[in-house]
Amino acid sequence: MPLGLVSVSYQLGFGEGVASEQATRISAQEQQAIERAEALAQLSVEAQSRLTAMTKRLAGLQAHVTRLDALGSHLTEMAGLESGEFDFSGPPALGGPAMPLPGAGLPSVTEVESQFSVLGAVFARREAQFDVLAGLLSAEQLRAEATPVGRPIRSGWQSSSYGQRIDPITGERAWHDGADFAGREGSDILAVASGVVSWSGYRAGYGTMVEVSHGDGLSTRYAHNQENLVEIGDLVRRGDVIALMGSTGRSTGPHVHFEVFKNGRAVDPASYVRRTHR
Repeated sequence: MPLGLVSVSYQLGFGEGVASEQATRISAQEQQAIERAEALAQLSVEAQSRLTAMTKRLAGLQAHVTRLDALGSHLTEMAGLESGEFDFSGPPALGGPAMPLPGAGLPSVTEVESQFSVLGAVFARREAQFDVLAGLLSAEQLRAEATPVGRPIRSGWQSSSYGQRIDPITGERAWHDGADFAGREGSDILAVASGVVSWSGYRAGYGTMVEVSHGDGLSTRYAHNQENLVEIGDLVRRGDVIALMGSTGRSTGPHVHFEVFKNGRAVDPASYVRRTHR
C-alpha cells in the first residue's frame, strides 16, 4: 500500500477514535446530568411530601390553638375573671434583648418536625386539663345556681315571716312554715334557684302552687298563685318567671307564700332570702 494511503487511513482511523471517545464522554455526561436531574426531582418530591405533611400538622396545631383559646375564654367567664386579665384574642406578650447563641442558625426540617410533635403532645394534654377544669367549674356553677338566693318577687314587701304568728284568718296562735311576700295581683313570681318542677297545680290550703326540686335535698314552694306558668318536669333557671301572684287557697290577699325545704323539712327561708347573687 502506498505510504500516502496508509497515512490517510491512519488519520481517518484516529479521527474516528477521537470522535468515538468524545461521543462516549458526552454520553456519560448526559447520563450524569440525567441522574442528577432525577435525584433533584426525587428530592423535590420528598421535600413537597414533607412540606405537605408539615402543613397538615400545622393546620392541626392551629385547630388545637383555636380550641384552647375558646376553652380559655370560656373558663375566664366561668371563673368570673376580668376580661383583660387573661386575653386569649391575641398572642402572648413576650420580649427581651436578643442574645444569639454561638453557631446558631435556622433549625433543620427534622428539628422543626420534632418541635411540632412536642407541641402537639403539649396541646393535647392542655386540652384534657382544660376540659376537666371546665367540668369542675360547671359542676360548681350548677351547685351554686341550685341554691336558693334572694326573694321570689321583683317588687313588693314581706308581709309575714317564718315561725309563730297570729293566724290572719282564725286570730289564734299558729305556726307558719314559710315567708309571705305581698304585691300586686298578677305580678311575676320568680324561681329563686335552678331546678326541676316537681309540682304544678292546686293543693288544699296552698291554692295554686308550684314546687321546684333543686337537688341535694333542697326544694322550694310558691303558693296562692293566680296562674302557674310551668308544668311538672319543666327545667327552670334562677330568675325565671314561674307563676303570677294571686290569692288562691287560704289567703287574705295577693301574695306568694314561699317555703324552703331541706331534706323534707321546712326551714326558715330568711337565710336564703338574705343571700345575694354571686
